Amino acid sequence: MSTELPRKRDVPEEARRRAEFLRRELARHGRLYYVLDAPEIADDEYDALFAELRSLEERYPGLDSPDSPTKRVGGRPGERFEKVVLSVPMLSLDNALDMEGLDAFLQRTLHQGSEGYVCELKIDGLAVSLLYEDGVFVRGTTRGDGRIGEDVTANLRAIRSLPLRLSGDAGGRIEVRGEVLLERRQFAELNEEREELGEPLFANPRNAAAGSLRQLDPSVTAKRKLSIYLYSVVDPRSLGLSSQKDILLWLGSAGLPVQSAWEFCPDGPSVKAFVEQWREKRFTLPYATDGVVVKINDTEQWSGLGNTSHAPRWAVAFKYPPEEKITRLTDIIVSVGRTGAMTPVAVLEPVVISGSTVRRASLHNEDELRRKGIRIGDMVRVRKAGEIIPEVLGPVPGKRTGREREFMMPDRCPVCGTPAVRLEGEVALRCPNRASCPAQLREGLRHFASRGGMDIRGMGDKIVAQLIGKGLVRSLSDVYRLKRSDLETLERMGPKSAQNLVDAVEQSKDRPFAALLAALGIRFVGARGAEILAAAFRDVPGLLAASEGSLSAVEGIGPVMAASIRSFLDSGENRKLLGELSELGIRGALPASPEEEPVPDESSTLLAGMRIVFTGELDSMTRTEAEALAKAHGAACSSSVSGKTSLVVAGREAGSKLSKANALGVRVVNEEEFLEMIRSGRTS
Repeated sequence: MSTELPRKRDVPEEARRRAEFLRRELARHGRLYYVLDAPEIADDEYDALFAELRSLEERYPGLDSPDSPTKRVGGRPGERFEKVVLSVPMLSLDNALDMEGLDAFLQRTLHQGSEGYVCELKIDGLAVSLLYEDGVFVRGTTRGDGRIGEDVTANLRAIRSLPLRLSGDAGGRIEVRGEVLLERRQFAELNEEREELGEPLFANPRNAAAGSLRQLDPSVTAKRKLSIYLYSVVDPRSLGLSSQKDILLWLGSAGLPVQSAWEFCPDGPSVKAFVEQWREKRFTLPYATDGVVVKINDTEQWSGLGNTSHAPRWAVAFKYPPEEKITRLTDIIVSVGRTGAMTPVAVLEPVVISGSTVRRASLHNEDELRRKGIRIGDMVRVRKAGEIIPEVLGPVPGKRTGREREFMMPDRCPVCGTPAVRLEGEVALRCPNRASCPAQLREGLRHFASRGGMDIRGMGDKIVAQLIGKGLVRSLSDVYRLKRSDLETLERMGPKSAQNLVDAVEQSKDRPFAALLAALGIRFVGARGAEILAAAFRDVPGLLAASEGSLSAVEGIGPVMAASIRSFLDSGENRKLLGELSELGIRGALPASPEEEPVPDESSTLLAGMRIVFTGELDSMTRTEAEALAKAHGAACSSSVSGKTSLVVAGREAGSKLSKANALGVRVVNEEEFLEMIRSGRTS
C-alpha cells in the first residue's frame, strides 16, 4: 500500500470548501475574541472548529495555506495602545479535548525521556508579559498576536496584587509572564451593572479581563478589581532555574502572585489523578478555570522538544468539557433594577452546575426569550457562562408535553404598577417611576451608598432593604435626614452601630461633585463619565445649564450619554432631589467656590501648540481634570509619548511614558511645576 501523502490536486472538493469555510469562520471569531472583545461563541465551540480544520489539513497536506488560523499564534493587537515587540514570542498551547488527547501527549513526551511534569490549573484570563529592571516594574504588555503586544503598563499598575518591586535579590532585567483575570464575584457584579445600563454583557471572565485591562483610563481598570497570577520566567537559566517547579517557587519568593493549585507529578498516572482531583474541586476557587496546563518539568528538555509554528511541544492544555444540565423551567418572573429595566428571570427546578446549585437565571430581555423559543414548563438546557453566570441555552422540544405556555412581558411594573415604557432604540421595557418605585429605590440606594458613589460605610444590602421596607427612606435625600433613633429600630442595630452609620452618612457629605454624579445612577454615566462631567461643568448649576449639544461636544461623552444626562436633569423629581441635597449641605450638590480649583480664562492660549502627556498619579486632581485644565489653555493632550510631545507632566509612580520621554529628550515637569505654569502664565 502506498504511503504517499495526498497532493494538492488529490484534495476532494468537499474538503477544500469545508476548509475554506472553517478558515473564514475562525478568522472572524478570532477578531471578535481578540480584537473586539465581543465573542459570539463559547471557547469549546471555537476549539471544535479549530480541531476540525487542523484535522483536515493534516489529512490533506494540499490544503496547507500560510494564512490558515492554524499557522497563527493569536489575533492581531488592537489599535489603541503603543505596540511592543515581545522579546520572546508568547505562543499558544495545543489543546487536549479529552483523556485520549492527554494520553497522546504523555506517551509522546515519555518517549522523549521526560522525568516528571508540573500541572497548573488553566486560568480563564488575559496573558501578559511583565518586565522588571533591578527589581522595579517598568513595563507590561498584552500577548497581542504572540509577537507584538500592547503596552498596558499604567493599567497593570492599577492591579493591587501586582508588586511594583520584587522581593529579595532581583537585580538586572527579569521578564515574567502570567494571566490577568477577573474573579467570579467581580465578574458577576460587572455583568449585573452592565445589564442594568443596557450594555452588552461580557461573555466570560477572559473577555471581561481583556475589556478591563484594555481601558484608556487606568482608573476604570482599578475599579474593575482585576487579579493576576504569574507562571513563567522568560529566561529561567539566567536566574539559575532549571525546572518549572523551581520557576513557580522563585516567582512566589519574589513576591509575585502564584496560584496555589499546582503540583509536581512524577508520571502520567499522577497527572491524570491531578486532572480528576480538580474536575469538581476547581469550582471552590474564587476564579474560573477551564482546564489543566501540563508542562514537562525539566526546562532543558523544552529546547530539545522545540515548538511548532504556534505552540510548544513540551506542554499541553487539557480542557474540561463545559457542564450542561437539563432541568425544568417552572416559571418566569420579572425583576426591576436600579434604572427601571424590567428583566425576565427563569425560575428553575434546582440543579447543581459547576459546583453550585442554580435556581434562577436571567433571560435578559423579551427578544432574547422569543429568539430561544422558551416557554414556562419547558425542560431547558442550562449551563454557566464562563462557569459563573447561570444561562438558559434553550428548550428541549422533544420533552414537551403540550402543557407548556408562552410568557408575555407585563405592561406594568410588577412592583409599583406604573405603566411600562420602551425607549426608542431599546429592547428592554422600563418602569419610568424612578422617584417612588420601591425596587428602583432599593437598587438606587445600594448604588448611591457604594464605595464608588457616596461611600457610606456600613450601609449594606440588609440595611438598605430595612430602610426601604420601614419607610425610613423614600428618596435618596432621606439618607441625610436619618437619626440615630431611626436606625436603632432596625434589626441587629445597637446604639453603637447606629451611631457609626450616622457618622458615615455625615462624612459622606464631603464627597466631591464627581462622586455625587456617579452615585446618582444616571444611565450610561459611570465613574469615568462622572469625572469628565465634573471637570467640564464644575458644579450642579453648571451642569443644569448645559444643553444636550454642549454635553455631547465634551470629549468622552457623546450623543447617547448626553441625551441620557439631559433626560435625567429635565426630570422634576431629579431637580427636586438635587435641590434637597444642596439644602442638606452635600458638598457635591453645592456651587463650586472660586478658590476650589484654578479657573482658566476661556480665551487663554498659554499652552497653544503644545502636546501634553500626563502620567502617574496626581495629588491635587484627577488626570481627566488635569487634561481639561491643559485643554482650556489651548493644549492638545495625548495618551502616548512621541517625538511630537512637547511636555510630560509626571506624577507619582510614573512608568514607561516617563522613561520614553527621557529617552527622547522631551521636557518633563512635576504636578506642582505644571500648576505654577498655569498660575504664573509662563511656560518656561
